[in-house]
Amino acid sequence: MGRIFEKRKQSIFKTAAQKSKLYAKYGRQLYMAAKNGVPDPEANPALRSMVEKAKREQVPSHVIEKAIQKASGTGGEDFQAARYEGFGPGGTLVIVDCLTDNNQRTISEIRNCFTKTGSKLAASGSVAISFDHVAVLSFKGDNEDQVLEAMFGADVAVEEIESKDGYITIFAPPAEFYKAKKTVLDSFPDVELETQEITFLPQATKTLSAEDLPQFEKLLNMLADCDDVQEVYHNAALSS
Repeated sequence: MGRIFEKRKQSIFKTAAQKSKLYAKYGRQLYMAAKNGVPDPEANPALRSMVEKAKREQVPSHVIEKAIQKASGTGGEDFQAARYEGFGPGGTLVIVDCLTDNNQRTISEIRNCFTKTGSKLAASGSVAISFDHVAVLSFKGDNEDQVLEAMFGADVAVEEIESKDGYITIFAPPAEFYKAKKTVLDSFPDVELETQEITFLPQATKTLSAEDLPQFEKLLNMLADCDDVQEVYHNAALSS
């Protein structure tokens, strides 16, 4: 009984820590979205989208409201976006997006993650050039022409529309994200978006050897433990 309790207790603590980190991550992103626009989701598309994303991740309402309220006041944290690029184990390409109030602390933590896994930080732009920075919207459907017509009718500059395995996926420039999303929801009111994000998609993937895989996973885990890290993009072909 004691052993079972200890395992359960560890699981509870681990889950609580993961939730705490998730809430802190969204708290920063919501704060920044509200601070960079207006603290009203109805009048701030970026904030509205972030609120919707936080709710899908089951972030409590009080966490969301607190972050927005903090942004509507004076002073508070002064977070800045920071992006780091590098080469991971096995020649993988890695992009790390952060929100930080202390650049020296953040770069030190990121450098430590790379150094301890045999990885190397690279100059800005040297890795991102091998990725496509795009807005992605995906939902169930098979009528590609109908979706394309709706996008053209709303003057949305889509880059590509793909129909595969019962899903329609729209790829558009990041600046067209909110316009494309509104067009989808207005034109197809019964649609539920499975994916709605602005992301980096690798132009080619890299298969890792059995020797490199553990180190790459260690890099991802170390980055995940950094409070300032918000998103990590890479080109490693990992099995799901």
